[in-house]
Amino acid sequence: MTAATTQAPKVGFVSLGCPKALTDSELILTQLCAEGYETSKTYAGADLVIVNTCGFIDDAVRESLDTIGEALATNGKVIVTGCLGSKTVDGGVDKSGGTSEHNLVRKMHPSVLAVTGPHATQEVMDAVHLHLPKRHDPFVDLTPSYGIKLTPKHYAYLKISEGCNHRCTFCIIPSMRGDLVSRPIGEVLSEAEALFAGGVKELLVISQDTSAYGVDVKYRTGFHAGRPIKTRMLELVAELGVLAKPYGAWVRLHYVYPYPSVDAVVPLMAEGLVLPYLDVPLQHSHPDVLRRMKRPASGERNLERIAAWRAICPEMVIRSTFIAGFPGETEEEFEHLLDFMREAKIDRAGCFAYSDVTGAEANKLAGMLPIELREERRARFMAVAEAVSSQKLHSRMGATMQVLIDSAPALGRKGGVGRSYADAPEIDGVVKLLPPEKISKQLKVGDFTRARIVGVDGHDLIAAPI
Repeated sequence: MTAATTQAPKVGFVSLGCPKALTDSELILTQLCAEGYETSKTYAGADLVIVNTCGFIDDAVRESLDTIGEALATNGKVIVTGCLGSKTVDGGVDKSGGTSEHNLVRKMHPSVLAVTGPHATQEVMDAVHLHLPKRHDPFVDLTPSYGIKLTPKHYAYLKISEGCNHRCTFCIIPSMRGDLVSRPIGEVLSEAEALFAGGVKELLVISQDTSAYGVDVKYRTGFHAGRPIKTRMLELVAELGVLAKPYGAWVRLHYVYPYPSVDAVVPLMAEGLVLPYLDVPLQHSHPDVLRRMKRPASGERNLERIAAWRAICPEMVIRSTFIAGFPGETEEEFEHLLDFMREAKIDRAGCFAYSDVTGAEANKLAGMLPIELREERRARFMAVAEAVSSQKLHSRMGATMQVLIDSAPALGRKGGVGRSYADAPEIDGVVKLLPPEKISKQLKVGDFTRARIVGVDGHDLIAAPI
């Protein structure tokens, strides 16, 4: 047998877009590993390349198409998956499985080997088998029980559902990912258990709508470790907190709509079972704008709800995203949003200027604003958001916080970088750790350390390890 026949086939992989797309990538990579494929860090060193795309806004579409083009130019053999793979040239949904001549990716890059939509692990593997046959039969024990992860070893994303039942007028995600489909609660908890046992210190719960977990199956009873458990957000969060406790690990909640049902989760945060952190995509505050957006909540109730949450759990940190310059947004409606930010005191906020992405229903609304005005309002919003955030950060001066270490060159002798409970990876700020005062003190990636806050640097804190 020659060396060529014994060499494992190599696949290059590019994952673009949100954490939900990242978990799709992890599933594909896990299956590739289980079947004996290796991964390549370069296009040139791969036998073929898989690009997991994003198609949410125009900038993401351009990035995905450019990445596909680069992979084709360098390697020549490319399989495309993800949200962009399900879009047609006119912005509609390609229901052909990526084979239609109207498919956007095929139109722009006709030489790709295959195109699929999102969460299509088997379809991607079928294309890989066709164009790069596997070397041997699968051996599942080649992979860890929790699969292949693209995040650092000490934190991981846990996707609890696919799709969304809302039809927000600015969003095309449901047309690409479909309606809500909740994962069985036993399956979710088993994955979480394996991740904690494998060394994960922070579990980030994600979906399109975490609050709606179980709605599609009418909160039916599932089982984990022989116990009956309702398929519902409250029970899921409580069980995750119990699983995390022996490992001293964090559980962080993302994409939580401000439904009344979330109120029951807040006491679990006050008890310390899960992090007192909520990622709530509010998008706007003015009732009329929210109605045009077809959002499931009103601004007035959001203010009341946030106040109630903080009354139960004063340490709660809220992060959110907003849209400035939505079609028809008046100056009065925008000022309402700025006032909301000042009153609600959102700890961490991001803002997008409205993007008239192809296929979004909002594009048909009257009053499309000039892009310059949208950008100007986004800048004004961020100035207010940063002032609120800065005030919040300065209030932590002198406090002692637990910090999860993300980076610590030379065991932290020159300091390191970590995050507090208030900081989700890659979207919030960080805690810049000074060199430890004690020579014996070491900082290790994936460990927790206590640190005293001694300064503020923009969106970040500066702290001295204790």
